[in-house]
Amino acid sequence: MKFTIKSFLFSALLLWGASFQTQAQSQNFLTGKALENQYNILRTLQTQYVDTIDIDKLITTGINAMLESLDPYTVYIPEENEEEIDIMTTGSYGGVGSIIKKLPSGEVLINEPYIDSPSSKAGLLPGDLILAVEGVSTHDLSSTECSKRMRGEPGTVLTLTIKKTRTGDTVDVKITRERVHVSDVVYYGMVQDTIGYIQIGGFTLDGAKDVKKALENLKASGKMKRLILDLRGNGGGLMPEAVDIVSLFVPSGTMVVSQKGKIGESKYYTDKEPVDTEIPLMVLVNSGSASSSEIVSGALQDLDRAVIAGIRTFGKGLVQNIRPVGYNNSLKVTIAKYYTPSGRCVQAIDYSHRNEDGSVGYVPDSLRREFKTASGRSVYDGGGITPDIIVEPKYYNRPMVALIYSDILSDYAIDYFRTHENPAPAGSFSITDEEYDRFVAYASKKEFDQRTEAQIEMEGVIAAAKREGLYDKYKADFDNLLDKVSFTREEYLKDNKEDLKLILEQEICVKYYFQRGGAENALRNDSQLYTAIKNW
Repeated sequence: MKFTIKSFLFSALLLWGASFQTQAQSQNFLTGKALENQYNILRTLQTQYVDTIDIDKLITTGINAMLESLDPYTVYIPEENEEEIDIMTTGSYGGVGSIIKKLPSGEVLINEPYIDSPSSKAGLLPGDLILAVEGVSTHDLSSTECSKRMRGEPGTVLTLTIKKTRTGDTVDVKITRERVHVSDVVYYGMVQDTIGYIQIGGFTLDGAKDVKKALENLKASGKMKRLILDLRGNGGGLMPEAVDIVSLFVPSGTMVVSQKGKIGESKYYTDKEPVDTEIPLMVLVNSGSASSSEIVSGALQDLDRAVIAGIRTFGKGLVQNIRPVGYNNSLKVTIAKYYTPSGRCVQAIDYSHRNEDGSVGYVPDSLRREFKTASGRSVYDGGGITPDIIVEPKYYNRPMVALIYSDILSDYAIDYFRTHENPAPAGSFSITDEEYDRFVAYASKKEFDQRTEAQIEMEGVIAAAKREGLYDKYKADFDNLLDKVSFTREEYLKDNKEDLKLILEQEICVKYYFQRGGAENALRNDSQLYTAIKNW
């Protein structure tokens, strides 16, 4: 038989096709085998296990364990949680628009009504207590159960029995439910006279319109010479909204992001006319900036349209889609990875090298690949977006983080709100030294872990010394060192007054002026922001 390149390629193609078909058959066989094994195990458990089995619960546990072995974002959504799908895909829901909290006393507290929500329109305030929902006492309801009862179809009327925080009066309040949507723009305004600032909190449906409106309002002032987009702590959301935000600053038809997976490759381009393609732009990011935040910052960096400042982003470049899997159950499944215009994948190389907050850990240079921006600058993959200007965030020690994530600051802010009716505007609000002393007296009686990292390490050293028989010999030295790094709650609150006072002021401003008030108040002392501006 005469050998030709053509006959060789034809033979290779036949072999590849046969191999592919064999692979597919092999996969189908393995899947069938696994399903049969699972069925046999369930049948055996149901007929022979000593105790009664909740099959639905067992199956759900098995599904969740299986998905956990893949990635953190592929999750099972059972029928009873289908409302989550609407919130995930649109960022909105039918309800009254308030953050609530279950108190140990059994009452449900309104912690924070959303701005322009049905709750705020009906006059509900932080600290108001919900005693009943449609006549049903909240005493025995969890906050989740109470929240579900408060949600419903937009346009329907809900009656809440409320104990007012300032007067103590008990009243019935009728609220018309609405489609609650929290604007993606947390705050916008001017900093340092000529620099516009837009803080973006998420990427929900129509979020890009919120950003466009803020941008146009800043431009209309005639003062703005430069602009900062703040994506710090923004965990992402809908990819099309990220594309539309980039479209505000680059020409129509610009490629922003691509995604690649088993379903193939898709590229996404801007299709709207920009608002401003010339204004100098900076994007602030940190380890909490993920997903769509990384699409925006990565695209603007690759296109040389913006300077990126802060610290490396989270490193989530995975695309999720929600698929029905029968009986009104759904699966949020990872189907692809995101790539920036230069070809970088922002997804971390693996999940094993992560920091405590889940963000990208150390990635050796040998594993990072070089890519080029539109003007030829070098950028690298390996996980997340590395800023052009590295600006470390303010360090918060361990007890301060414990306080921030506890309810102590929020609870005290509600007490302050209850007794102070006419505060200063958010941009200039502050509390006096006497008011801070009252906070110290309040917080020092609450439970929070005031131990510093140094104290915990020293306690570990003492424990090791005791195990090794060294403690008794050097007891005085050990105890002296431990005493020097240990603080009572009151001592800690007084010693860290400067930082805690600022955080408390922000929390109080949230109660009076919603999230935008807290953000505006925080800008006064945002060291990372002003350092970034100084190096711009």
